[in-house]
Amino acid sequence: MAHRSALITVMTTAAYKAARRLVRDFGEIENLQVSQKGPADFVSTADRRTGETLRTELARARPGYGFLAGEAGEIAGTDTSNRWIIDPLDGTTNFLHGIPHFSVSIALERDGALVAGVVYAPIADEMYWAERGVGTFVNDRRLRVSARTTMADSVFATGIPFKGARDHALFSRQLGAVMGVSAGVRRFGSAALDLAYVAAGRFDGFWESDLYPWEVAAGIVLVREAGGLAGEISGDDKMLQGGSILAANDSLYRPLGVILRDVA
Repeated sequence: MAHRSALITVMTTAAYKAARRLVRDFGEIENLQVSQKGPADFVSTADRRTGETLRTELARARPGYGFLAGEAGEIAGTDTSNRWIIDPLDGTTNFLHGIPHFSVSIALERDGALVAGVVYAPIADEMYWAERGVGTFVNDRRLRVSARTTMADSVFATGIPFKGARDHALFSRQLGAVMGVSAGVRRFGSAALDLAYVAAGRFDGFWESDLYPWEVAAGIVLVREAGGLAGEISGDDKMLQGGSILAANDSLYRPLGVILRDVA
């Protein structure tokens, strides 16, 4: 059985507790009160409640740590070295439409470096977790990225720009280029889970633009600790500032990046 450190125990416990209400709300989706913040960008009462639970549980276990979260923004802590980066509900649109593919995501950033990540899929009851130097696991099973070496045999995941987002034309070129050389492209609607699936070898790679740090921070740790590579599509290593991400195993990372950059 995989040994979870005190840090991972804190993170997984918070994710489990926060997800309980999500599961109940998902079963009564028609009764949720939902406000529309922008085109295809919804914030639900479930999202807000989950965020409050996460912040309460994490603050109780690690007083003084700061927070960066989609629904609450940045909250400074007295401990300036450590910051939680959380997404209470990644895949909100799926959740609100009754699609059981969404997650709770927690990452810890220490002195500017990502050191631990947790992504929990409550409907599937899959807890993905990773800590720097320890590896990546789902529940208690060790994970590794896929061993595929050719684009023609590989399946990739991405996120499709929604109404109001920019660069629809660029995405169409990227999608066409990858479709033309691969075994397929999937769009599931949760970047955190897409990255977890890359870590698990289910997807051979993932790319998307215009993402927020809380959507990818935990997943970056999962991929890297599973033996994969993660960076910006441009090749830089500023995913938490750059807004794009490319993740894959070490055989496919470079060729996938070349394809995406060539059509930019």
